[in-house]
Order: sequence, then C-alpha cells, then structure tokens
Amino acid sequence: MERNPEKVWEACLNYIKDNITPQNFKTWFLPIRPLKLRDNVLTIQVPSKFFYEWLEEHYLPLIRSAITRELGENAKLVYSIIMENTYGNQNPASINLPSNQRSPVKEQKVNIPAEISAHGVKNPFVIPGLRKVHVDSQLNPNYNFDNYIEGDFNRLARSAGFAVAKKPGGTSFNPLLIYGGTGLGKTHLANAVGIEIKENYPDKIVLYVRCDTFAQQFYESTRNNSTNDFVHFYRMIDVLIIDDIHNLAGKIKTQDVFFEIFNHLHQNNKQIILTSDRSPVDLQGIEQRLLSRFKWGLSADLQMPDLESRIAILESKLYKDGIEMPRDVVEYLAYSINTNIRELEGALISLLAQASLNKKQITIDLARQMIDKFVKNITRELSIDYIQKVVCDYFDLPIDVMKSKTRKREVVQARQLSMYFAKMLTKNSLASIGAQCGNKDHATVLHACKTVANLMDTDKKFKGYVEDLKKKLTLNN
Repeated sequence: MERNPEKVWEACLNYIKDNITPQNFKTWFLPIRPLKLRDNVLTIQVPSKFFYEWLEEHYLPLIRSAITRELGENAKLVYSIIMENTYGNQNPASINLPSNQRSPVKEQKVNIPAEISAHGVKNPFVIPGLRKVHVDSQLNPNYNFDNYIEGDFNRLARSAGFAVAKKPGGTSFNPLLIYGGTGLGKTHLANAVGIEIKENYPDKIVLYVRCDTFAQQFYESTRNNSTNDFVHFYRMIDVLIIDDIHNLAGKIKTQDVFFEIFNHLHQNNKQIILTSDRSPVDLQGIEQRLLSRFKWGLSADLQMPDLESRIAILESKLYKDGIEMPRDVVEYLAYSINTNIRELEGALISLLAQASLNKKQITIDLARQMIDKFVKNITRELSIDYIQKVVCDYFDLPIDVMKSKTRKREVVQARQLSMYFAKMLTKNSLASIGAQCGNKDHATVLHACKTVANLMDTDKKFKGYVEDLKKKLTLNN
C-alpha cells in the first residue's frame, strides 16, 4: 500500500527543519509541494529551475538523508519544475527532472614533500616537512553509475568496475583495463568508478587524467628539473585513472616514468584503472614490461550496444533531462544508429535541437528528416536491425517470428524482403546478412534476392510492397 505523499514530505520537512536555520527553511522548503509517491519515487513541485539547481547544489545531502529515513535506501526524488514563462496560466507547464542523488565531487588534500632548507641543500637524514595541496580529482560528476546503462555489451566491465569501487586495491582487478572502440563508454565507466570510490572512501585520493595530459606534465617536469616532484605526486595517489593509455605508444621516457609509478602504486595496493581503444594484445609501441603489467589484473571489453540497450540509453537521457518523446521515435533512433553511444546521443540532441529551434513537434517524420541528414553527415549506412524493424512493422509481424524457422508464406516473404533490402542498402556480406536474418547461409540470401526480383516482375501487389518499403527505408516519405 502506497503511503501518502503529503505525510511523507511533512515528515521529511520536520527532519530538515531541525538541521537548517529558520530563514533558510522558510525560503527554500516551505514553497515546495509534494505531488505524488509511487514505487519509492517522491515527486515534489518547485517554483523554478533556479530553485531546483539551488536545492541540488546546497541541500542535496540533507534532502537525501530525509527521504531515505522515510522511504528507505531505494528512495528517489523527482522535481516537477514550473516553467518560468507560464506565469498567470491556470495550468502552468512543468517539466520533471530527477535528483542527481549525489553530492559534488570535492577536492582532496594530499601530503607532498616540501623543501626545508632555504639554501636548497637536502639532508638525507632529516625528515622533510609536509605541506598540504588541494588535488582536484578531475572527475566528471555527470559520468556516474546512476546514468550508466547496463547491458550484455558492457556487463563484465561494469561489474568489475563496481567491484573495484567497493574495494579499491583489494581485488584481483588491479589494474582494471577497460577497452573498446570510440564512443562506447570507456571514459564514462572510468569516471563512474572514481566517483563511487569517492562516495565510499572520502579520504582516498582519486585522480583522473588523460594519457596525453600525463605525458605533457612529464615533459614540463623534465624541462623544469622537477621530475622528482612529478613522480612523488603520482606515487601518493590512492586511485589513479588514466584514460587512453594507448597514447603512450612511442613515448619511451614517459613509459619509463609510468613504469616506476605503476610499480610503486601496485606494490602498495593502490588501485590503477586504465582505458584503451584496443586490448593489451593489440597495443603497439609500448614496452613489453608494461604490457605484461597491464595483464596482471582484468582486461574487460565494451562492445557495440544491442537494440534494447540503445533504447534504454535514450530513455535514460530523456528522463534525466525531463523530456518526453513518443516511443516510436525513440525506437526509430535506436534502430537507425547502431554504431556507438556517442553518435546515438548526438542524433538525439540533433532531433531535440531541430524541434526546439523550428518550433516543431517531435514526430517520426521529423526524426526521419533529421536522421537522413545525420546519416549522410557521418557517412553511415542503414543497419540490418532497422531494415528488419521496418519490414516487420509493415507486415505487422514480431521480429522474433521473422527470425524463427517457420515456413509460413507471409513470414518467409518478410524474411526474403529483409535480405533483399539488406543486400541493396548495406555493405554487409551475404554471410553476415544471413546470420542476422535467422542464421541463414549466403546461398539462402542469394535465393531470397532472386525470388524478390522475380516476384516484382510477376506480381503487382508484391511490387507495391517493395516500392512502399523502399520509400520507408530511404526516408523519402
């Protein structure tokens, strides 16, 4: 039985009231109205976007603590924000935005050696003084586990990353090397692990750095005769995350200093996380002694996201941004862009921009027009997945039925048309087309193409099917 949102929020307010000044409580919490409570998700209405941003920045830990006390660990908060340009309307427009659920990543203080002699003479028998410096973790707070969608394509890497976040330096996944093609989420996952570690272990020094930045810092230190300071700094990091480690290729001196830092961190049970665009076996221009160390822990790959994962990624981004979009448009984008997550999100942003700037409603037709330009711009071909989706929708068939072994006439016809258009509109091999159309061989694909061509010459109704589908697939309707 669902609890009453008003009573839950009233209990939250009683807790919040005891922890802030009366003036701040009156200013920032009294104007809030509870709207609904469903599945431990409490929706509250705030007067403006500025109001929402202020609460998230200054009172998030307090609000999170309050709703957790009332609803448990799985409690979530969603803001319903009244749009500022609808003042005076009887029913003002609003958008829903979820809470980030996380506090900002804070800078950490770390001890580094300091010179104690005014003349620069170092006595090896005297313990040097210590000075505190702030270390910005360089983590992107938007790249966290809350908005990192899990699927078959990334389950191993995500699970390993989460295990590391729970016990950094204490698992066999050290180093953790995450590899995969561009735009598949390597940087997101590496940041998410770092942010989770900061949540679980606030005193640990976490540092995210791109490999090119690391190399540039090393070159600067050699030019300024401060290499020892550079090495000392990195040796005192508890969790070192280096993005694009493949960029060490050919940089012999940088590899030497990284080898020294790596050994020190590993021997002292400090966690090392690396990302690369290829597996350690395929890395070129990196010394064998380093490559062997990369293989000490776990190498986890990120693959192309499957259809369900692509849909989930789009829906997650829309939910986070408080935007509603028709389901058929979301599916259309997911079917059309099957290369990587970055291009998928780019297509979504392009569609939202087109709708906003041109004051148009988001429809499947607008999505088709945008995808037409987007696909041309990135020289991307249609996917076999999308071709099958269009054909099955046209004949009102489930895709799994089309991929089954059934020999029903209408199913065979849809399967043959999918193969025909896949051969016409993609660069996939006949074997690849057959494999994705029900595990058929290349001879079956050739036979299907010949059958479609023959039926077009002899059956006017069938020819109409082909022409209709071609229009849908080439985005001209």
